[in-house]
Amino acid sequence: MRYAIIALLCLSSYQALAEDPKGLEPVPDGPPSVGKDGEPEVTITQKGEAKIEEYRSHGHLYMIKVTPRHGAPYYLIDMKGDGRFMRRGSIDPGVRPPMWVIDRF
Repeated sequence: MRYAIIALLCLSSYQALAEDPKGLEPVPDGPPSVGKDGEPEVTITQKGEAKIEEYRSHGHLYMIKVTPRHGAPYYLIDMKGDGRFMRRGSIDPGVRPPMWVIDRF
């Protein structure tokens, strides 16, 4: 008896899935996105003869790239997220200690 009930339920569910409901329209994909979630927001300004690029993630300024007219570009990086920027000659310092944010209070 159990097998007959299970078979009847399977057949009825298969028939319900096979029917094409009428009056339904496909769901739109949504508004076009400007950038991917992981991409930073970049603001480029010109101060005197230097070009300044500010990098923000979720509204938080974390890196500034300064390109002077003469000389090599340098970076100001907020390493701890406390608003204090450290100057770097390049983004890759060579030694990379792990610096993860575990929790914010």
